[in-house]
Amino acid sequence: MRVVILCGGQGTRLREETEFRPKPMVEIGGRPILWHIMRHYARHEVNDFVLCLGYKGDVIRRWIIDFPSMNADVRVHIGSQKVESLEPLRDESRWTVTLAETGELTPTGGRLLRARRYVEKEAFMCTYGDGLSNVDLTALLRFHREHGKLATVTGVRPFTRFGELHVKNGMALGFREKPQLEEGWVNGGFFVFEPGIFEYLADTATLEREPLERLAAAGQLAVYQHSGYWAAMDTYREAQQLNEEWRSGRPGWLED
Repeated sequence: MRVVILCGGQGTRLREETEFRPKPMVEIGGRPILWHIMRHYARHEVNDFVLCLGYKGDVIRRWIIDFPSMNADVRVHIGSQKVESLEPLRDESRWTVTLAETGELTPTGGRLLRARRYVEKEAFMCTYGDGLSNVDLTALLRFHREHGKLATVTGVRPFTRFGELHVKNGMALGFREKPQLEEGWVNGGFFVFEPGIFEYLADTATLEREPLERLAAAGQLAVYQHSGYWAAMDTYREAQQLNEEWRSGRPGWLED
């Protein structure tokens, strides 16, 4: 099983960080958010990654290629330029990573289409490079197989950005600060796709628009409902909040 991670967007709402690096490389707890996402898949025995690169993709390339020498003790033989690892990596030693250039301005559906040759032979997983969750990926895959559709999306109920007031006759009956939505579901990423998904894509397509709309209309989009932790890192404030969670020692994306 492979997972495609969409890493190419410009991250304009997080310009404080993305002026210098792509959003998947913004750090949470001293590690890129991309590392946290990949590690979550690895915990479910998914260790084969396809990274769809675009905006500042060279930063991700260097991080992956230099990963062993930058994350463990090494011995460098200056004359031959041989780098000898002196200690094994942890879970990362099992990872296989395909770096796929998909264009700086390509929309999400086009990025997935340009990575087709790496995943078109069997079902594969897909997610964004800026979202964290404790979604049970093993259960998600089982759900997808049981429903037999071309695509499964994880539906989530995020926390609202604002406090919620319950009002009657001009008086507050209750107040909750930034509660989790109790009705309706939104696209949380963490997809499973069959190869037939590529018939719904075009190079100029945004995955979240016409492709998913057409799949839903055709009865080919299943929804795995996840009521647990989910967070997207779209703004600098949200990046700060994720770092605060990490420092607390209880980040929600590591909860079972």
